[in-house]
Amino acid sequence: MAAVIHTSALRASGSLFGLAYGDALGKPTEFRTVAEIERRYGPTGPRELVGEPALVTDDTQMALAVGWALHEAPSFTPEAVEPLLRRRFLAWAVSPDNNRAPGMTCLRACAELSREVRWQEATVSGSKGCGANMRVTPVGLLDVDLDTLAGLAQLQAGLTHGHPTGLAASELTAYAVFVLRAGATLPEVPALLTERALAQRGIYRERWLGDLWQRPGVGSPEEFIARGWDECLAVLGRLTDTLAQPDDGGDPCQATGEGWVAEEALATALLCAVRHADDPVSALARGATTAGDSDSIAALAGAFVGAAAGMTAWPREWVNRIEYADQLATLGATWD
Repeated sequence: MAAVIHTSALRASGSLFGLAYGDALGKPTEFRTVAEIERRYGPTGPRELVGEPALVTDDTQMALAVGWALHEAPSFTPEAVEPLLRRRFLAWAVSPDNNRAPGMTCLRACAELSREVRWQEATVSGSKGCGANMRVTPVGLLDVDLDTLAGLAQLQAGLTHGHPTGLAASELTAYAVFVLRAGATLPEVPALLTERALAQRGIYRERWLGDLWQRPGVGSPEEFIARGWDECLAVLGRLTDTLAQPDDGGDPCQATGEGWVAEEALATALLCAVRHADDPVSALARGATTAGDSDSIAALAGAFVGAAAGMTAWPREWVNRIEYADQLATLGATWD
């Protein structure tokens, strides 16, 4: 059935569809060098959806899992949301459509979650992979206070990625979507994220995270979470320095990292989005033309640009050509 989207503003839909579009454009370029990508697509990278439908990866699949868990939640509390996230993640893990090179951290954690252990024991405590924040966009689309947004973002990350940087980067990714949807411009976002990170550096959200912080060598919950914020602040500093210089037109990963880990996925995606704030498809193409985690970088770039510009950012003909269009449209309409 065709998705029905009317393209006036609709920033929630724009963000969700943007994530999926970037994911689809980056899917065939992941694990390729920039030279290989440019030989195949030209110097501006992939700019057209391919396939009927154009297929996405686990990035979009898991973002939908988070989205549906939030859609089903009777309230936005850890007690209400955690079982729904667990159920959706486990359904994803055993789905026959989970054949898009899923991340090993997510698969390992889901195997433990399926044993019905506490999520703080099921999570991969040392992983800060971008699987923590590639799926967090729906949290940023909710009409909630910032403490609830932070708790939800960190909880959904923590179920699989227990590293403090995965938690902090997920909160910042959701916060970026939140402020863009509220009217912030893309160039304003790096400073807003830096301000947020500094303000949150010593805050451990025990209600949402429980005893996740307790591990050898960690003296306090504040010490645990500060490590994550400090790593995010470091990459945000590199992002700010890079944006102060002219665009060299090269691989954005050279400036802010290849995106395999959460804080680099956030920063490199935001670099693509800010560099091409007035040309959304170019933001996706830039994210897909990297030597790093191209699908995740392009997906997050699409989520950011779509939250800023809405559905008008994207070619109208793409809306019914993307995999999971009906689910994206339903969730987008709920939050628009």
